[in-house]
Amino acid sequence: MVAGAQALLSRPPRAAPAGTLELTVAGMTCASCVARVEKALLKVPGVEAASINLATETATIRASGAVADAAVEAVRRAGYEAFPKADTPPAVQETGIRRDTLVLAAAALLTAPLVVPMVAEAFGAHWMLPPWLQWLLATPVQFVVGARFYRAAWKALAARAGNMDLLVAIGTSAAYGLSVYLALAQEGAHLYFEASAVVITLVRAGKWLEERAKRQTTEAIRALAALRPETARILADGIERVVPADRVQVGDVVVVLPGDRVPVDAEVTEGESHVDESLVTGESLPVAKAPGSRVTGGSVNAEGRLLARTVAVGAESTLARIIRAVESAQAAKAPIQRLVDRVSEVFVPVVVAIAFATLLAWGLGTGRWEAAVLNAVAVLVIACPCALGLATPAAIMAGTGVAAQHGILIKDAQALEVAHRTRVVAFDKTGTLTEGKPSLVELVPLAIARGEALRLAAGVQRGSSHPLAKAVLDAAQRESVAVPPARDVRTVAGRGVEARIGERTLAIASRRWAGELDAVGIEDLEGDGARLAARGLTVSWLLETAPGPRVLALLGFGDALKPEATAAVARLRALGIVPVLVTGDNRGAGEAAGRALGMEDVHAEVLPEDKAAVVAALREAHGPVAMVGDGINDAPALAAADVGIALGTGTDVAMHTAGITLMRGDPSLVADALDISRRTYAKIRQNLFWAFVYNVVGVPLAALGLLSPVIAGAAMALSSVSVVSNALLLARWKAAGAARRN
Repeated sequence: MVAGAQALLSRPPRAAPAGTLELTVAGMTCASCVARVEKALLKVPGVEAASINLATETATIRASGAVADAAVEAVRRAGYEAFPKADTPPAVQETGIRRDTLVLAAAALLTAPLVVPMVAEAFGAHWMLPPWLQWLLATPVQFVVGARFYRAAWKALAARAGNMDLLVAIGTSAAYGLSVYLALAQEGAHLYFEASAVVITLVRAGKWLEERAKRQTTEAIRALAALRPETARILADGIERVVPADRVQVGDVVVVLPGDRVPVDAEVTEGESHVDESLVTGESLPVAKAPGSRVTGGSVNAEGRLLARTVAVGAESTLARIIRAVESAQAAKAPIQRLVDRVSEVFVPVVVAIAFATLLAWGLGTGRWEAAVLNAVAVLVIACPCALGLATPAAIMAGTGVAAQHGILIKDAQALEVAHRTRVVAFDKTGTLTEGKPSLVELVPLAIARGEALRLAAGVQRGSSHPLAKAVLDAAQRESVAVPPARDVRTVAGRGVEARIGERTLAIASRRWAGELDAVGIEDLEGDGARLAARGLTVSWLLETAPGPRVLALLGFGDALKPEATAAVARLRALGIVPVLVTGDNRGAGEAAGRALGMEDVHAEVLPEDKAAVVAALREAHGPVAMVGDGINDAPALAAADVGIALGTGTDVAMHTAGITLMRGDPSLVADALDISRRTYAKIRQNLFWAFVYNVVGVPLAALGLLSPVIAGAAMALSSVSVVSNALLLARWKAAGAARRN
């Protein structure tokens, strides 16, 4: 036994799964940087696609071979630092933030004496510092605090490209150089050291605030990653041992004590408890678990001790797949981002040209070369394209993050962008809007009490594994009906089941068998049988076959609607979306479900291969279509729809095909998914609008001499912070379905 436990402890950690390469890229500051890194990566042999996320400073690369070293070298040649994401030292980001805080504090202390006299002058006070002291304060700000701008600008020039750092370096150097010249050549001249120092300080302050805001957009990933326990308690050879969680293998039995997080995906083999799955699935209420139930890694065991056999570990676990899906969506580039990419390619050269034209126009036109230099500097500073680069990824990160916290996994940015245009939602019925299993919907007794009829029917079905038998037994349990023992149970092929209860012989029979027996009372319930069949229910007859064949009751079986289904459909209507039912069930069952849900458009008896054609017809009639399903038969329709939405309680095929996965089998999450998509896309448009407005309005004002470099620097810093802050407002979004459950 000890040897078995030691073998557990000596297992090597599981190897990381193969997949797309992810790099951390340091030094990017704007949309132009993003475009340059992408171009550099796409030139690497074997790289098929590359996507850069400025907000997470991540490069996602799809390649046909091993390209990690070549990709890192390509990024470095482009002027940036890169290393595989898995190799990122965990303390690097925190260390960088602390260093930036100290640098910013030093810059503010050095800049303040330069700014105070300028502010005081507006009130008639003249406290101007001597030129040598201004130079002494401004020089460390320019060349020490601003060193990062010079380094990045030089790398950009070496790569024959432009970026935000180049604009800041040129602009502040011009203001600093002009001030040095005036201090040496013209005694008593007004100097502009405060302009260069304030611009550098404000830009650094803007990046400092931006970094803090960006960290909040990745809060969802950090919260999910924090759910993974570092250790697991394994039962082997009768001995419990605590081992690193990454050494647990499929088939191992894990012990989960009250209050512990479940370390892996597993199936309960012993014990009963309630498990809090809220941070994994968004379900607000604890879920009862018993032998045979699945538990998800990262969920919290509430009260009972559980033994569970591991069914998935590592990259195949539910939590790992959730994190991977969120990371993938956050790293992806939305189609609307292509507009930003096209603008960023020509942005910096155009701004430099405008600044040069401003310099010449003011200098040659007015002869005031000091004003000309300052106006050109203002053009360079206010035009920095930081906000453009952050507008889309910041909103996508915030939107997909908050969606994941509510049990909605958005696979990629394209699904997020397309979902907001959805005009029709086509639902599969079985398992999507219904429970996916038969239940006793109606019982019609004849000359017998309803409770007695249910008692006898349950007795006949006792011990049977047939789905309809289980439905009868479930109904008896719900209504606290005592199930009598039965003997001599026999199944009659194609007709039903017969058994003896006490001195009576009873049967659950088909209409055909009841007719063959010429049972008394058939005519009395024939109308009810037709009515139930018209509703799409499966009808069985409870008979007493001895001492005399007679009908005791009718049983109508159907797939009951989920409690949330009606409200889910109503909410879609409130959003202006047309709900449609597409099912392979018979027309009676389909239309009955449609009436109960308030759906007017019902497509019944549709074969799996024909569902895609129905989706195409709906798109032609109404516009973009979202298909909601949970089964293998729904996969073609999910793929054919503009956006596929799969229920996490369904098959893996459906979830792999869909662009959005709902972690619970709750159809009300469909409206929530479309709602967060709309809100996220609205944030993207708002961000892009303001990012463009800053430049469209600011550049002409600066060129006309209406903005000083100091104001331009403040506006540029504010643009980046406002874009990220606006995206963070999505964190306040609440799923309406969750609100109703609570």
